[in-house]
Amino acid sequence: MKSIALGVGILVCLAGGTQAQVNSQDLKWGPAPTVFPKGAQMAVISGDPSKTGEFVIRLKFPADYRIAAHHHPTDEYVTVLLGDLSLGMGDKLDEAKGAALAPGGFAMAGANMNHYAWSKGGAVIQVSAEGPFAMVYVNPADDPTKPKP
Repeated sequence: MKSIALGVGILVCLAGGTQAQVNSQDLKWGPAPTVFPKGAQMAVISGDPSKTGEFVIRLKFPADYRIAAHHHPTDEYVTVLLGDLSLGMGDKLDEAKGAALAPGGFAMAGANMNHYAWSKGGAVIQVSAEGPFAMVYVNPADDPTKPKP
C-alpha cells in the first residue's frame, strides 16, 4: 500500500501540484502507479490521490490493455474521453459479460464492488473518487506489485 501511495505522490509532484483548471494539452503524463498493469500513464487533474479527499485523474491505456478484477474502498466514477473502454462486474475478467463504452460513456463502480476493464484500441479515461486511492485485486496473482513465483 505504501508503494502505491508513494507512486501516486510522485505523480502529483511531476504534475507540479494539482490544478483546478487545466487544458488537455497542458497535462503532465507519467507512468501510472505500479498497481496498474504496465503500459498505463496517469495525469493528476485535481486533488491528491495519495491523500484523504476528492481527486480527479486521467489514465491513458495502450491498445490491448487489460485490468484484472479488482475493487476500491470508495466509489469510483469513470468517464471515457477518447478511444474504447469495456467494463464488467465480477470476480474474473470476462469479455463476454462486459459493456463497451465509447467516448462520453460513463460508469460507476460502488465501493468494494469487484470489476474489471479492457481496451482494444486504447483509451483515455477520467476517474474521480475519494482518496487515498487503493486497488485490491480479487486474485492476488493478478496484482502487478506482488512478486511472481
